Amino acid sequence: KLKGKLDINIDEIISENEIIYDFSAKGEINSGKVHRLNAKGNFSKNEFLDISIIPLNSGKKKMYVYSERAKPFVENFDFIKGFTEGKLIYNSTYDEKSSISNLKIYDFKVQNVPVLAKLLSLASLQGIADVLTGEGIRFNIFEMDFKSKEKIMTFDEIYALGPAISILMEGYIEKNKLVSLRGTLVPATTLNKVIGSIPL
Repeated sequence: KLKGKLDINIDEIISENEIIYDFSAKGEINSGKVHRLNAKGNFSKNEFLDISIIPLNSGKKKMYVYSERAKPFVENFDFIKGFTEGKLIYNSTYDEKSSISNLKIYDFKVQNVPVLAKLLSLASLQGIADVLTGEGIRFNIFEMDFKSKEKIMTFDEIYALGPAISILMEGYIEKNKLVSLRGTLVPATTLNKVIGSIPL
């Protein structure tokens, strides 16, 4: 039942792999939940984190996250290993029962990807270079549109574009029960051939 204003200043927030400096946040708490928030922090002099929560007239809330380091937000997912680099933008409109969200990550690498993705990436010279150096498969952009309601998360579209491979998927996840995802993995060379064959 806590209600009041929030005013936070922390010199350093230390996690396993990252440190956020000069973190500050101002906002409001209503019925024990964050009603409004404006938070900022720095990973370095040129890399920052920005988080905001704004109440809407509809009774829902709008959350926005911009981070010049995506890793702290994705490294805890079991299906993502060896994630490096990348910038993250997250937008979500939500209430206690449902949410509609969009996630974008730019310019990143993933080391431990499924074997099929590695095989397909070998279809291009860039993919061979990425795999042989051990730095992971590079992607220029990853975008995901998804909705959640009760215990079901529905992915309307998931796509990732990179110099070696592109991915397009859709599906849903039922919490603690079922994962159903389907889609397409396309080597960059195949994509280039298809685009090159389209008459102008």
